Amino acid sequence: MTPAIDLLKKAKAEHRVHSYQHDPKAPSYGLEAAEKLGLAPECVFKTLLAATEKGELLVAVVPVAGSLDLKALAAAAGAKKADMADPTAAQRATGYLVGGISPLGQKKRLRTFIDESARQHPTIHVSGGRRGLELELSAETLAQHTQGQFAAIGKA
Repeated sequence: MTPAIDLLKKAKAEHRVHSYQHDPKAPSYGLEAAEKLGLAPECVFKTLLAATEKGELLVAVVPVAGSLDLKALAAAAGAKKADMADPTAAQRATGYLVGGISPLGQKKRLRTFIDESARQHPTIHVSGGRRGLELELSAETLAQHTQGQFAAIGKA
């Protein structure tokens, strides 16, 4: 079990857990998850951490097939600018290893922004807190349990 799964179970939130054999040589953890689980990449979301100019860490959840628009994230957060967070700081704040960072059950509650495209799908997949572990849930359930906001932060 991971803190992400524990959080959903404790809240009795509707979700499904999917696992696959992770290949450490995979160039993209998110695309690997989509491929190994036979999912459309636009339904699989990666969890990225960014830091504002004031040092606040932000969680961004965007489709694995695209990338994070840092300017759009900064605007959504009311910041002047945002850059990708240092991986060590991301791991320390979330309690998860890079490549397996879940938006759920993080050690420290960080402001979370979910790309609005997530609402187009009945369910989406996010990291379960370990490489090779994905959680399937609705975008609304994810937003509820991360106190996340929807914003146009992804780009193709």
